[in-house]
Amino acid sequence: MVEQQHVGRSTLILLLGLAGFMVVADNWVVSPILPSIAASLHISIPTAGLLITAYMIPFGIFQIIFGPLADRYGKKQVITFSMIMFTVATGLCAFGTGLASVGMFRALTGVFAASVMPISFALIGDSFPMQERQQALGTFIGISFLGQGLSMAMGGIISYFFNWRGVFLVYAVVSLVPTAMLIKNYRRIPSRKNPDSTIIAPYLKLLSNPECLFTYMAIVLEGTFIIGSFSYGGSYLSTVHHYNPLQIGLVMTGFGIMSVLGGRVCGKLANAIGSLKVLRSGLLFAAMGDLIIYLQGTNIALFMIGIAFLGLGFIFTHSTLVTRATGFAEKARGTAMSLVAFCFMGSGGIGTAIGGRLIAGYGMDSVFAIYGTGLVVALVLCIVLLREQEGETATCRLANVEHAASEQNA
Repeated sequence: MVEQQHVGRSTLILLLGLAGFMVVADNWVVSPILPSIAASLHISIPTAGLLITAYMIPFGIFQIIFGPLADRYGKKQVITFSMIMFTVATGLCAFGTGLASVGMFRALTGVFAASVMPISFALIGDSFPMQERQQALGTFIGISFLGQGLSMAMGGIISYFFNWRGVFLVYAVVSLVPTAMLIKNYRRIPSRKNPDSTIIAPYLKLLSNPECLFTYMAIVLEGTFIIGSFSYGGSYLSTVHHYNPLQIGLVMTGFGIMSVLGGRVCGKLANAIGSLKVLRSGLLFAAMGDLIIYLQGTNIALFMIGIAFLGLGFIFTHSTLVTRATGFAEKARGTAMSLVAFCFMGSGGIGTAIGGRLIAGYGMDSVFAIYGTGLVVALVLCIVLLREQEGETATCRLANVEHAASEQNA
């Protein structure tokens, strides 16, 4: 029997990147249209804010569940099914008649959106050798988080010309593109299965090893301070510069653009100077971005520089930490990457919540000052706790999983 030829690596990055773009864009689109939803459903804005919670809770929980499922049944199988259901659920949001129905459809969207980023990380880890992996992951993350930068502008434009229901309909239609591409190339996408994969044991094994634990701790700090501060960039522009949602979205796109550009070079830099130096540079850039906004954000040109630095710092930091995590468990890579996504998104939510309290108590500038300082502390901790990995021989591979898989293949 002739073996099915695998899809090209650049095509794989494009397929996964477009899927990631839509999921990340959908993750952020409710914020700018929340007032419109509240007015249409005749509820208060704080009540409408429950829609964000309805999405985020299943999004966080199911990231932990989908990783072991992908290890056991195949990554391309899980991600393709999830994109189909994500597209359907996004479209259904447009037909909700009240808070309960819209909330139910947003929860369903969150369930299936949860699998796309971590399983894409794992699939890229399966498909690229370590020396090429950070470049591939950086490109994928850059494309995906361009969706975060563009989401507010996209939502604002669509809502302005149509209404909030039109936003979900347009997102569903656009999501058909990566979904159809995944289905078309399904047989050519590589896939590994580990029938011995379990849910709890691999997570315990990962967290019991100091090298793994320190990496996940760094991801928690990154999510808390980088995503926590980015979340209030739009609020800063609205409060200080009195920008409308469209203007805010256009300015905040600088984060996504720098993520894409940085993703194109971070792998080459890692091969040239070492991944830890790229990580440290990323944390330094992100800290500088926050502190520039704190000190000179009233100057819109300097604010744009600050948000661009934050985007560059994010891609250097996140791509390095994700690349490290792909080496933790070859046969349970989906599990390892789901823990990355859970730590990152969970800490981003916590950082955003804490940031809101800081702003309420100490003013809009405070979150950028405190989180910028926090990133400097994270930089120091990474210098002390993390060491350079060598090739694919990460010391915290899941020995029991590897052994079970080898026995299965024997």
